[in-house]
Amino acid sequence: MQKILEELNYLLDFTIFTLGKTPVTNRTVLYIAVLIFLIFYLTTKLKKWIVEGLLIKSTIDLGVREAIGTIISYIIILLGIIIIFQSFGIDLSTVTIITGALGIGVGFGLQSITNNFVSGLVILLERPIKVGDRIEVGSIVGDVVKISARATTLMTNDNIAIIVPNSEFISSKVINWSYIDRDVRFNVPVGVSYNSDPELVKKVLLEVADSCPGVLKKPKPDVIFHEFGDSALSFSLRVWTRDYITKPNVLKSELNYLIHDKFRDYKIEIPFPQRDIHIRSGNIELKAAEKNIPVYPEKG
Repeated sequence: MQKILEELNYLLDFTIFTLGKTPVTNRTVLYIAVLIFLIFYLTTKLKKWIVEGLLIKSTIDLGVREAIGTIISYIIILLGIIIIFQSFGIDLSTVTIITGALGIGVGFGLQSITNNFVSGLVILLERPIKVGDRIEVGSIVGDVVKISARATTLMTNDNIAIIVPNSEFISSKVINWSYIDRDVRFNVPVGVSYNSDPELVKKVLLEVADSCPGVLKKPKPDVIFHEFGDSALSFSLRVWTRDYITKPNVLKSELNYLIHDKFRDYKIEIPFPQRDIHIRSGNIELKAAEKNIPVYPEKG
């Protein structure tokens, strides 16, 4: 047993390399790895306590609390790593030189990671998006559930988590449905027959909006008469909602059901597309002759 311990100590005290005048042994690497793991673990717990405990009763919203907790955890991690290296007698100036030399070699490979990290800090400081926002970036629509150093997690209506790199929110166009508040307006297009009374159509559409529980009373719904279309008079019912910001298609479906029932009660017709076709026999014979297609005279 004593021999095993001696061999283990020899292995742990084996010098891997030297930084300046400080030998770095396996024991040093092990201690540093354990301490860094503890720093990350404790800062994660500290961030959670700040967001969900210390600031929970304040007037600060969730996005700001997340930003404060993240920045504090980054500062503690940086200071902790510096203290760990200095406590083991490692010259940080040597580490800086080595890191700079390595950075030149792998800088191009880490560009995207660095870009996403810096973009994450910009998001946390400028807060173009925050946890709880309903956003649309590219073809992805969802609620922001987490903003981390590298990426932001969105939850879609299908309960699918999508990880989006932070740089996408800086370099791309982002639609934030709840940047100021969660009241949004939706448009429901409606086409009716030319025989319909526009004033009656407006009255019926406003009744539909008033009877739908998902539509806000203020701001008031309104109806826009868009144009005289090819086959129909084009209207648009514009309504405001707060509860259906995450499921707009559900609200539009409910409104369409109500519109269909109301139009049937008031006998307002929703027309089919119509086209008038005029055929002249002389033109048909001429085209047939040009294409050398025989034209047979009518019998009798």
